[in-house]
Amino acid sequence: MEAAVASWGSRMRIHALAFCLAVLAGAAPPAGADTVLTVMTFNVWGGGANEGKPVDETAAVIRAAGADIVGIQETRREGVDCREESCPPDSESVAARLAAALGFHYYDQAKTNDALWANAILSRYPIGAATPNDLGVAIDVKGRRVYAFNIHLTDFPYQPYQVMGIPYGDAPYLTTGAAAARAAGAARGTGIALLVQDLKAANGADAAFVFGDFNEPSHRDWTARTAAAGRHPFAVDFPSARAVEAQGFTDAYRAMHPDEVDEPGYTWEAIARPADVQVHHDRIDYVFARGAGLVVEQARIYGEKTPQADVVVAPWPSDHRAVVAKVRF
Repeated sequence: MEAAVASWGSRMRIHALAFCLAVLAGAAPPAGADTVLTVMTFNVWGGGANEGKPVDETAAVIRAAGADIVGIQETRREGVDCREESCPPDSESVAARLAAALGFHYYDQAKTNDALWANAILSRYPIGAATPNDLGVAIDVKGRRVYAFNIHLTDFPYQPYQVMGIPYGDAPYLTTGAAAARAAGAARGTGIALLVQDLKAANGADAAFVFGDFNEPSHRDWTARTAAAGRHPFAVDFPSARAVEAQGFTDAYRAMHPDEVDEPGYTWEAIARPADVQVHHDRIDYVFARGAGLVVEQARIYGEKTPQADVVVAPWPSDHRAVVAKVRF
């Protein structure tokens, strides 16, 4: 009997060891397994500094999103001489403090050009070399070659206001869709050209993402359907988002929410009253994704309240809402 019990106990230990080995083997992704990432764009409004908010509130939003890679804009506070035509920052970037709070790597995009205004990239994974115009970085995601690009285009002149008759600096009003599209191209075309140059670095990468506050709606939003719904007087074929899509990128939010009438996805402005005639709400913050076999599985708006936001985080630190997408490749 004792021998039988000992034999049975030995077999059980062998089975338990085999089970543990199987569990451990399952924990390591096999070669060729899919990579899943949560990526995010967020205009952080000086890390909340423009309203005297602590940077911890911004970190809490990113933490709530479970983001792996984040493009943040307005990492610095607006200067006291901020005007519609020019708004220089006057504080240090909050990127380092955000990264420390999250336990992330970070890269401050310090160059001055038409595609940047106080930008930084945060990543759960190691960050490598930057692209020539400082618009993107290589990221090593468990051996996968990934690129993150992050831009912040000018908000002057701002075509939605020009079309809607809302005063903004000395910008003239516009009365046709063609005129609005031309004005948008003139305002942001140089910044988009810099992005297209830098995107060449991501050729052949496993995945690439473009984050940004474009300060321009999408051609997918200012359509004949939304004009008929009374959102604006006419359709506008806005060029900047279209130019990114022409590089093979997918607009993550519109991929998951194709009905621009029922799901406008407004990201700006998050602090104005919806009925305020001096504000026109629009989707101007984007996550674009590209990769062989890449699939967008989810895209949501994070913000201060429903129904404008799919996910509410309180207190909310910014005048923009964030876009968060889950992708698999």
